[in-house]
Amino acid sequence: MFTMPARLRALFRFGPGRPETAPVRLRQGRIYVLPTLPGLAFAGVLLLMLVASINYSLSLGYAFTFLLGGVWVASVLSAFRNLFRLTIRYGKVENAFPGGNVVFHLLIENPDPRRRPALRLIGSDKQGENSFDLPPSTCSEIPLALTAKRRGVLPIGRTVIETRWPLGLVRAWSVLMPDMEGLIFPAPEVGSPDPARLPNDRAADLGSLCSGNEDFAGFRAYQETDSPRRLAWKVYARDGILVTKEFSASASGELFFNYDDLPVGLAEEARLSRLATWLLRASQDEERYALRLPACEYPAARGTAHLRRCLGALARHGSEREKRWE
Repeated sequence: MFTMPARLRALFRFGPGRPETAPVRLRQGRIYVLPTLPGLAFAGVLLLMLVASINYSLSLGYAFTFLLGGVWVASVLSAFRNLFRLTIRYGKVENAFPGGNVVFHLLIENPDPRRRPALRLIGSDKQGENSFDLPPSTCSEIPLALTAKRRGVLPIGRTVIETRWPLGLVRAWSVLMPDMEGLIFPAPEVGSPDPARLPNDRAADLGSLCSGNEDFAGFRAYQETDSPRRLAWKVYARDGILVTKEFSASASGELFFNYDDLPVGLAEEARLSRLATWLLRASQDEERYALRLPACEYPAARGTAHLRRCLGALARHGSEREKRWE
């Protein structure tokens, strides 16, 4: 099968070449209209009817031919107006694990007091699509699901909004390049070993990553093995007595996940999968945990937001924006 060269394909590639910021408004210069295969067949029949009417001087044939030609032209205008003046904004993104779907939510506004029927949103490389109607003077949230194939950052890419309304004779479309990206988390490891909890001396050395100071429980006498970070310096400055602060949530109960502490022979993706498994377990058990990767680190915390940040860091590991992402 004949394949068009890449440079030649680029010449006929419609739409923006780089991600664009919201809002995106569909003006006249952004909407393209071409006949579909049924539309071309319909035009061919009209041409044959015109030739026959000329050949045999059929007045009724002329009238019928021009009537159907008017229908064809009206369908072009109707398809164009079905997209004209739509406004697209960007909504939330639902991240996923490999094998699932990253769902991008686009907010599409119809500013006119008329319905916009038979619209379709098509993802990059035709991975996903969603058919929908827009009620008059409303803004609808339209999801677009793309397959999560491998760990990393998944941009939404070139997205097409199109319509073939009302008769399917023409296709009107516009190409979008939303500045949106989703995350594909590492696949959890099957049969992953349990992580080790932090010993007291290791927790003290980690300082800001595992503070273990949720609830202050009081003071006790100073011991030589106590970390300087736990000394009550204000008490020492006032009374000249060294005492150590105690906390009800001790650091030894926290978990610390360090990329560099994993076995040397473990491949990069296997390390990330094991860390993802430990994060999910700790979150399910409502544990406090910290995470350290070569380019970033997250202090001990718990909750859905903390899990999402840590899994996002694993997904972005090795990408250009890993260090500046939060």
